[in-house]
Amino acid sequence: MFPASKHFVGMNQNGIGMIRVQNLTKNFGPKIAVNGVSFSVEKGEVLGFLGPNGAGKSTSMRMITGFIPPTAGSITVGGFDMVDNPIPAKRLIGYLPENAPAYNDMTVSGFLGFAAEIRGLSGDAKKKAVNRVLEMCFLESVAHQSVDTLSKGFRHRTCFAQSIIHDPEVLILDEPTDGLDPNQKHEVRTLIRRMGEKKAIIFSTHILEEVDAVCSRAIIIDRGQIVANGTPSELRAKSDLAGAVLVRVSGVGATELKDKLGALGTVRKAIVIGESGGHAQVRAYPKGAGVNGDLAQAVSDLALREKWKLEELHTEEGRLDEVFRTITLPETAVSAKEVAS
Repeated sequence: MFPASKHFVGMNQNGIGMIRVQNLTKNFGPKIAVNGVSFSVEKGEVLGFLGPNGAGKSTSMRMITGFIPPTAGSITVGGFDMVDNPIPAKRLIGYLPENAPAYNDMTVSGFLGFAAEIRGLSGDAKKKAVNRVLEMCFLESVAHQSVDTLSKGFRHRTCFAQSIIHDPEVLILDEPTDGLDPNQKHEVRTLIRRMGEKKAIIFSTHILEEVDAVCSRAIIIDRGQIVANGTPSELRAKSDLAGAVLVRVSGVGATELKDKLGALGTVRKAIVIGESGGHAQVRAYPKGAGVNGDLAQAVSDLALREKWKLEELHTEEGRLDEVFRTITLPETAVSAKEVAS
């Protein structure tokens, strides 16, 4: 279970984040797409916004950027209310929308120049901004191609470049690595991580490896509500595998190994992973938090007493994919009253 919190995630001591979202709600007719979402993000943070398809990620981002109005709740960016005072709020934001829209008949450099002009840049400042993002996003080789001739990866990077053309304080990125090959994904993740040292960044993704690669913090949203939040390590700690000890020995049957591990006072359960060729492998799960180190030591001591030929013993880290599945599958998702906010 994920205990509820009365505090906004990421809130500073004064209660104001660079991005502050409070009780955000969006209805489309009878459908509730986003339901009472609250969080904040400071400069120097990269917040991963995770969730299954249809969870409310893109809808939330469209409201945060002022693209669509909320049904209820409030959004402030840099202290400016997005509904009541949208212009100064939007000046602070760079936005990469879902599906990376762009004008097909423009060249890459022409499109970026157009985006720079919209952001109030002209003359030498405009030229420098275009050249800067062409280099940062590795677009020099296609600078004079029209957008409609670009591959999906280059098109996506072009739209990413327009989002940073004015060096914004806030970045809202919807699936920023969608359609990129592994090398391009690495480049974009590195860029986001570097920019995240000085900016407040939110990016949505369904690729869990990006949480470890980029995020300082992550939120999981499901059915329009926040169901988990924390650093990557905090989320992994909620995994059933977190702190489990994997043991592999020879000369002992799997059933005997399982039974003796299961009898340890620090073990909640033990399961057989495999048995072949005189080798048995069992995973022992810790009984409660804070016993992980004790469990590994207890297993080692047991192996010594039993004179087992120990071939492998290591403590497992939790897995984000397991946490994600556990709290977003319909049959296992927690109720609205138990979610973390």
